Amino acid sequence: MGMKVAEVCGDNRYTARPHHKARLRITLFMVAIPLLLAFSLLLGPSGIGLPDLQNPSGSAIVSLRFSRMLMGLMTGAALAASGVVFQALLRNPLAEPYVLGVSGGAGLGATLTILAGSGVFFSLGLPVVAFVSAVLTLMVVYGIARQGSSGHPSVYSLILSGVIVSSICSSIIMFLVSTASVEGMHNVIWWMLGSLQPVSSDQQLLSAALIVIGLGGIMLLSPRLNALALGREMAHYQGLNADRVLVGGLLFATLLAATAVSLSGMIGFVGLIVPHVMRAIFGPDHRKLVPLAALAGGTFLVLCDAVARTIIAPIEIPVGVVTALAGGPFFLIILQRRMKQAWI
Repeated sequence: MGMKVAEVCGDNRYTARPHHKARLRITLFMVAIPLLLAFSLLLGPSGIGLPDLQNPSGSAIVSLRFSRMLMGLMTGAALAASGVVFQALLRNPLAEPYVLGVSGGAGLGATLTILAGSGVFFSLGLPVVAFVSAVLTLMVVYGIARQGSSGHPSVYSLILSGVIVSSICSSIIMFLVSTASVEGMHNVIWWMLGSLQPVSSDQQLLSAALIVIGLGGIMLLSPRLNALALGREMAHYQGLNADRVLVGGLLFATLLAATAVSLSGMIGFVGLIVPHVMRAIFGPDHRKLVPLAALAGGTFLVLCDAVARTIIAPIEIPVGVVTALAGGPFFLIILQRRMKQAWI
C-alpha cells in the first residue's frame, strides 16, 4: 500500500531515477548539443564541410549559416519552452501553441504587419502585434471552450476550440494573401511555411530580449508548475494560487510562441515533440525540464534547417515542412496512446 501511495504522489524513494544516472544523462546531453550544432554548420547543398574561408563568398556562406543557427536556437527554444508550459498547465501531452491556436493568432497578426508595415515599425512592431493577437486568440479559445461548463473548461474542449480558431485564423490569412500584391503574397506564403532566414538586427535583439523575459518568467514559475501538475485541488491545499499561476504561465508561454512566430513563421510541432522527449529522458521536474527543453528545441530546429537545405539540394525547402513531416506521425502516435488509455 505504501508503495502505491508513493508512486502516485511521486515519492523520490521509488520513482526518481538514480542521481548519478540523471547527472550522467545531463552531462552527455550538454556535450552533444555543441557537437550537433557544429555538425549543422558543416551541412550544405554541396555536402559536408566548410566552404573556402579565404574566398569572400565562402566566408559569407559560413556567416549566413551561423546567422540561421542563431535564428533556429531562438525560435526552437521559444517553441519548446512554450510547449512545456502548455502541457503542464493543461495536463495534456497534446497541448502546444500550434494546436491551441496561439500560433495561428500570432500568425494572423504577423501577416497583417507584413502586408501593411515597413521600416522600423515592421522590425519592432511585428513581435508586439504577434503577441497581442496571440493573447486575444487565446482568450477567444478559452471563452469558446468554457461555453456550457460551470467551471474551468476541459482540456479536450480547449484543444478542440483551439483547432477551430486556428482554422479560422488560417482562413483569414488565406483571404488576406489572395487579395495582396504579388510581392506581398510571396513574402507571406514563404513566411507561413517557416524559414530561418535572418531578420533585421533590431528585430533579432528585440526578439532575443522577449525570449529571455519569457524563459525567465517560466523558470520563476517552474516550482509552481510542478505543484500544479498534481491538479488544481492538490495545488490549492499546498497554498498555491492556481489561477495566478495559470494566467502567468499562459502569458509567458504565449509571449514565447508569438515571438517565435514573428521571427520564423508558422513552424509547428516543435513544442509537441521536444517536451515529450525531454520529459521521457530527464523526468517531469520543470526546474530542469524547461531549460533542457529550450536547448533541445533550439538544436532540433537547427538540425531540421540543415536537413531542409541539403535533402534535395540545391533546392531549399522551408524548415516548417520538415518539422511538420516529423511532428505529424508523432502527434498521431500520442493521440493513439491516449485513446487506448481512455478505453482501458
